[in-house]
Amino acid sequence: MNVAKTPVAKNEELTVTVEDLTYEGMGVAKLDGYPLFIEGALPGEQAVIRVTKADKKYAFARLVNLLTTSPDRVTPRGRAYTQTGIAPLQHLAYPAQLAFKATQIRNLYQKAHLDVPVLATLGMAQPFGYRNKAQIPVRDVNGQATTGFYKRRTHELVPLEDFYIQDPKIDAAVLVVRDLMRRYQVPAYDEANNRGVIRHIMVRRGYFSHQMMIVLVARTWAVPYLDELVAGITAALPEVVSVILNLNERATNVILGKKTRVLYGTPDLEDTLLGSRFRISPLSFYQVNPQQTEVLYTEAIRRAGLTGHEVVIDAYSGIGTISLTMAKHAKKVYGVEVVPEAVADARENAKLNGIENAEFVVGKAEDVMQQWKDQGLHADVLMVDPPRKGLAPEFVAAVGVMLPPKIVYVSCNPATLARDLVALQGFGYRADATQPVDMFPQTTSIESVTVLTR
Repeated sequence: MNVAKTPVAKNEELTVTVEDLTYEGMGVAKLDGYPLFIEGALPGEQAVIRVTKADKKYAFARLVNLLTTSPDRVTPRGRAYTQTGIAPLQHLAYPAQLAFKATQIRNLYQKAHLDVPVLATLGMAQPFGYRNKAQIPVRDVNGQATTGFYKRRTHELVPLEDFYIQDPKIDAAVLVVRDLMRRYQVPAYDEANNRGVIRHIMVRRGYFSHQMMIVLVARTWAVPYLDELVAGITAALPEVVSVILNLNERATNVILGKKTRVLYGTPDLEDTLLGSRFRISPLSFYQVNPQQTEVLYTEAIRRAGLTGHEVVIDAYSGIGTISLTMAKHAKKVYGVEVVPEAVADARENAKLNGIENAEFVVGKAEDVMQQWKDQGLHADVLMVDPPRKGLAPEFVAAVGVMLPPKIVYVSCNPATLARDLVALQGFGYRADATQPVDMFPQTTSIESVTVLTR
């Protein structure tokens, strides 16, 4: 039997020069065109590497020794942040991270033959401690409840107490819950056998309100010492306005179950965004970097060119964060969202802010937009902020029927953004420029705003 020979072998040591960074932030070196992906290596560096895995088309390797270092290299905070994927770009200086993100979009546009300028990425003054939400696994390590994060592509827990990119008050709250679990010997979840009790600790903290919500994600409603846990949490954390038990009985990677029970305080917490108040429930989607969300939304509104006379459709309206922000600058905003609970939250948030020119409906955007078109509704601006998979083909077809003069596309995935811009060109749309906004410093995630006109 003929086994195809790879150009390199596992455990082989090589001296290479790193040429590029992948979209996942790994260094790339080439051996006669054969790519080697190296975690923690930066372009321009010469390094001794050891091959860890070799396939026919590419290999993975780890750094053994750096012979030269990039001027963009900084001392990383700790290996655990790379191992777990919490901060895969922590070794890259922040200005270079911002440049990397803009370059990723440019490269994808070039491949798609899109002639769209990409502006310099808008970054943060303090690119750490920004996340307002944590979902931390709890596992039994050496007989005691331990919190941390999984190694990338595994279910091996790396114990962690400081998560670097999270609000430090959230990190402290996770330790309070962990220590209470240890004190009362509340069993952590055993994933292999779908046993034990507490699976995850979820914490949300309002950046502006400083209100905190603790969610205990459990395999069963029967949590031992539950009253003592709640009493301990509320005594140690005066910011807590809500303690919630979330039931997830299934053997699954999905973190939250659908059923919740309020153990203390309110069913949600409140925070403000660009002057509007929002109630956020455990299952609500809410942007995790509130400072940069304000930058992103301000950019979207500014580039939409709203004057107070426009009708806007927000096609992925969620709990109404962008719809209600835009409503202050538009004549009328129509939000459509497939999740009924999110629509209920959006309506409540409209009332909370006294906003009467925003209307929210449940449904698939492509279906509802067709109904609106049939009813004679004319939209001046279509706002889209889709999930990572981008716009569904049916949605793009619905845009082709409605043909709004302007589309504001907020993207969290430049690959699907490039694909969708090509599809929208078929209906006569042209993008002016793409503005990247760094919502997730130290990571490879890229958000951006692009305005298209017919």
